[in-house]
Amino acid sequence: MTAKANPVPSVWARQQSAPDQPALSRASIVREAIVMLDADGIEALSMRKLGARLNAGATSLYRHVATKDELMELAVDEVAAEFTVPPPGGPWRAAVTEAAVSFRATALGHPWLSAVLGQAGLAYLGPNLMAYSERLAALFTDAGFPEPSRAIDTVLSYVIGMSTTEAAWLITVTRSGRTEGDLIASLMPAAQQAAAGHEHLAGAYADAAVHAPIDPVALRDEKFSYGLDVVLDGLEMRLPR
Repeated sequence: MTAKANPVPSVWARQQSAPDQPALSRASIVREAIVMLDADGIEALSMRKLGARLNAGATSLYRHVATKDELMELAVDEVAAEFTVPPPGGPWRAAVTEAAVSFRATALGHPWLSAVLGQAGLAYLGPNLMAYSERLAALFTDAGFPEPSRAIDTVLSYVIGMSTTEAAWLITVTRSGRTEGDLIASLMPAAQQAAAGHEHLAGAYADAAVHAPIDPVALRDEKFSYGLDVVLDGLEMRLPR
């Protein structure tokens, strides 16, 4: 029955049901889901737990969101409203950098986001992600890229990859109950021992120990900026001269 009513497996291809109780709506369901995702991650989110938090029965909940996959599509698109992209017309590198930094900040604020972007069905059809893609396309087209979509894919691949790794690390930090700096310091002896006999790695860890204590936030920012500059350097070579 569901397959016939919704042949495309995406919430964006299904007509929204009318609310059956004043306090329950698709928007309120998605907002509460994001709270749960931010607090405890994807594993902790289930339709049953979400319904309990909203004081809603399963029938009421499923009238608005049919599956967890649909819920993730909606959550991703809702969070995408936080992405910022400068308007075209200014220096393109500064604008792309601002957009990339905004994406990273959003991804770190919602640590589950980067990991599910490629798994959230047809989330890109959502209104916020469509608007985001349109703004990026305008920016790269104005910059003069002959294939703006490929340039966009290149930047987003870097940003999503870095954000996924960084978010996973920050989840580890949170679960440890320590500060980021304390956790790094506690791991350093084991890392140095594991790197013994590996010339280049041993040198890198020894250098890190000499410069300790470090500012882990500043170090992560610097790593992200360095890689983004390398990506933009490469893209700049693709611009017609």
